[in-house]
Amino acid sequence: MSKKVIIIGGGIIGLCSAYYLQKEGHQVTVIDKSDFKSGASYVNAGYITPSHIIPLAAPGMISKGIKWMFNSSSPFYVKPRLDYDFIKWSYFFKKSATHKKVAQSIPIIKDINLLSRELFEELKTSNEFDFFYKHKGLLMYYQTEKVGEEEWNTGKIAINEGLKVENLSKAEVKKLEPNVDLNIKGAVYYHSDAHMTPNEFMPQIKNYLEKNGVTILSNEEVVDIVIDNKKVKAVKTESQELKADEIVLATGSWTQKVAKKLGVEIPIQAGKGYRINVERETKINIPAILMEAKVAVTPMNGFTRFAGTMEIGGINHNVNAKRVHAIARAGENYYNGLKINQQEKENAECGLRPCSPDGLPYIGRLSKVKNVTVASGHAMMGWSLGPATGKLVSEIISDKKTSLNLTPFHVERYS
Repeated sequence: MSKKVIIIGGGIIGLCSAYYLQKEGHQVTVIDKSDFKSGASYVNAGYITPSHIIPLAAPGMISKGIKWMFNSSSPFYVKPRLDYDFIKWSYFFKKSATHKKVAQSIPIIKDINLLSRELFEELKTSNEFDFFYKHKGLLMYYQTEKVGEEEWNTGKIAINEGLKVENLSKAEVKKLEPNVDLNIKGAVYYHSDAHMTPNEFMPQIKNYLEKNGVTILSNEEVVDIVIDNKKVKAVKTESQELKADEIVLATGSWTQKVAKKLGVEIPIQAGKGYRINVERETKINIPAILMEAKVAVTPMNGFTRFAGTMEIGGINHNVNAKRVHAIARAGENYYNGLKINQQEKENAECGLRPCSPDGLPYIGRLSKVKNVTVASGHAMMGWSLGPATGKLVSEIISDKKTSLNLTPFHVERYS
């Protein structure tokens, strides 16, 4: 049965949800307060990451966060503030950062990432799109034995989960990356990962949706949600009132704020990340993470992107020059001879990643408001999990059996 669906949020999650919903024959409208040209979906590292099996809320992250709290250029920076939502989120984060919780999350994160990679590959071969997609794996470069050992321990967990992982010496890395001079001890190589160019795919999927009957409303902020008899009756923007049978909240870092209008508690904090584009030949061939600096390096279509840092400091788009310089410094430190110039640093952009306290996204229906489905909280895996989330959203709304068990993604798990 065809339904009228309004998706609030036009990032990768919202657009992928629209894609699979229109495939099921639903009438879809996507509303976003931006112009569909900016935000985390455009400035991320473009990774599809089955390798990222350890959630952000892992043992040791609290002590690292406290240590880094006083260094505004550190890889994980938590800005201390007296904010009730932030304090509550921090409490839930601490409760989630246990070995038991992490062990439970590992197969869940792996499975949803593998489903998403499969769906990206289907999109690539569907003849509906022509986007840059490479499956070359991911190299985790380390400069110290301690960090190398820690990453190899994660690699061994991934091997137990059925992923192909190798521990490479510097000489073995050189065979894979013959044209760059690396300042490393070695690398852990995850064969499972792929990468894309986000600001190429996003306009393509938006264009596809518009051609296939999806209504796209840009620069329209939702100002009110009208509820009647435990259902959303209408969504009001600054200029119009829209009615639908189903509502999807793909509202990213704004989800907690929007959910409060519905009387639901969904803890999310915005984790700001930055990117620098180097539009010159770098000869970098395989995506990498510079482990000690927590910086991602992606050879995209025509340029190389350096991205990273996690800054929990509320919703704002202020670019912190110190953090941009830290990313540039890390790139130059690992790749001998690389220079990131002042103009490239000045052109840096940031995006807000929606972080749940336990590192798992929220995907599913609300119980309090019957016709609302939430798809948010993907943290650093938003790009990776776009298609899988979109597919799950369409299965929920179409009353189909879902491709994955949704229990771990339960939307009201903190209510």
